[in-house]
Amino acid sequence: MLEEVERWLELRSWTTADRSLDQLVAAKTGRGHTVSVVLPALDEESTVGDIVAAIRHELMEAVPLVDELVVVDSGSKDRTAQVATAAGARVVHRDAVLPRIPALRGKGEVLWRSLLVTSGDIVCFIDSDLKDFSASFVSGIVGPLLTEPDVHFVKAMYDRPLGEATGQGGRVTELVARPLLNLHWPQLAGFVQPLGGEYAVRRSLLERLPFPVGYGVELGLLVDSLHTVGLDALAQVDVGVRKHRHQDGQALGRMAATIYRTAQQRLSRGALVRPVLTQFERDEDGGFGFVPRTYAVDTEERPPMCEIDEYASRRAA
Repeated sequence: MLEEVERWLELRSWTTADRSLDQLVAAKTGRGHTVSVVLPALDEESTVGDIVAAIRHELMEAVPLVDELVVVDSGSKDRTAQVATAAGARVVHRDAVLPRIPALRGKGEVLWRSLLVTSGDIVCFIDSDLKDFSASFVSGIVGPLLTEPDVHFVKAMYDRPLGEATGQGGRVTELVARPLLNLHWPQLAGFVQPLGGEYAVRRSLLERLPFPVGYGVELGLLVDSLHTVGLDALAQVDVGVRKHRHQDGQALGRMAATIYRTAQQRLSRGALVRPVLTQFERDEDGGFGFVPRTYAVDTEERPPMCEIDEYASRRAA
């Protein structure tokens, strides 16, 4: 590991216990900051309500840390929107945001559009499939942005169990993202969870970054933030344990291909020659052997939000 990264780990890694809620509220009030929390959601009725309720009760009603709590629904077929609304979130449908640009499928698309329907100086993203959620996920990663003026981007770090096995979650991280970062962006080798969906960023940085529309968004934002503001402006906070539903192996393969493509584009700023991935499934119709299934790898990226006329007009107003 680079000496620079070893130093960074000492100076820019914290835990949720390092800052009390009273300290955070005082810092927020003193600096005049506002905080928006965004939950991207797709068919998460079983978990989104508990997450919204915890944030609203502990960080909006008990203390005034969060100013805005928005769930951006990307086309749920279940009761995600109703459950989130009942729990106290403002729910916005992805397709209702910036309708002149047809929406694409993907998590990054939802996060990009969320900048148009939120107003906080600090934007905190939280995945909506978390189980046993603690509001300290939010306060922990927002904390450094309130108390450290030079910090612009904060990722959560945590243990990710896989079933009963401690630390075995994050398979795409360990097999794809971590090797890529260590080989090509060694300054980012100190991030424990580079693909984690829980992170907080100053709006002034987010609006200048391109957003990969799919699962490559976390890696893309991290790499581009390094190049935009430098390593010392990045940080991470230990929030404990993250429990969530796990994807099957085929879904992980598609995620891995998307993440590799995101990295490849940043290395060459070119396009993949053939952005598709073929996987194999056992023939379930009585045939012999395996059936090939070919999937497109996400290649679209949205431009920095500061280049969108509607966003610029809203900011000017």
